[in-house]
Amino acid sequence: MKSRRSWEQALEKHREAVLEHERRNATKLLGWRTRHHRRRVVGVVALGNLIMITAAAIVTEDDTAVWVTFACLWFTGLAVILAGQHVLRILAGRMTAQYLGVLDERERLWRYRVNHIGYQVAVALMIVAFGYIMLIAKSAEAAYRGGLMLMALALLATSVPGMILGWTLPDDDPEDIEELSATVDAAGKSGKEANG
Repeated sequence: MKSRRSWEQALEKHREAVLEHERRNATKLLGWRTRHHRRRVVGVVALGNLIMITAAAIVTEDDTAVWVTFACLWFTGLAVILAGQHVLRILAGRMTAQYLGVLDERERLWRYRVNHIGYQVAVALMIVAFGYIMLIAKSAEAAYRGGLMLMALALLATSVPGMILGWTLPDDDPEDIEELSATVDAAGKSGKEANG
């Protein structure tokens, strides 16, 4: 009985932390919470994925110039993907990576749908990776090149659910954004008065 109670307390504490994190993120990038802006960010994430796949495809030999080009492309693509996914998580709200206990039924349904599509895309990309590895199997450094392509495709697969949400979610209600902005401004003023 004691372990159940401590488990429930830990779960409630985690839920409160998740809700606090959500409240903090809800005040960020308020002007970007439109489908138009989210689709731009989805395009940036897709571009980052394309850069990483291109980098994995160009590694062919021990030429220093090829490796320098690879490293520049690879890490640029990785930075673009990570930054884009972070922005998408803020713009798409709690549906992307939050605890299921804080989601309502509609949000859970959307999350299940995009995760299911993401899983299907991941399986298809692993088949593509297998085909790529089979094509390069007899070439130099095939295992290394195949591993890089596998990693690039795996990153693409992890990006898909957030990209789908960013592309398909409707615009946030402007009244909700105005109300949230007013609440944040009021909280900021009362916090300054309490500290000042």
